[in-house]
Amino acid sequence: MRTEEIAAKALEKTGNDRYVLSNLVFARTKELSNGAKPLVDGVDLKIHKLADIAMMEIAQDKIAFTGIDANLRR
Repeated sequence: MRTEEIAAKALEKTGNDRYVLSNLVFARTKELSNGAKPLVDGVDLKIHKLADIAMMEIAQDKIAFTGIDANLRR
């Protein structure tokens, strides 16, 4: 699947909200960079970019947005 198709599918999974998608990709990329294992088959951390892997995971429903954690400190 082409990158544009993956991005379009991932965007659909977030209700076509680019802000949510970008935050979800950022959060998952951070987890991957800290050693989390990819949830999709056929990816190599040495070849694929972490953000691309995160986008694939979202497009394949391996990662989903469930809500915002509202733990605010005053």
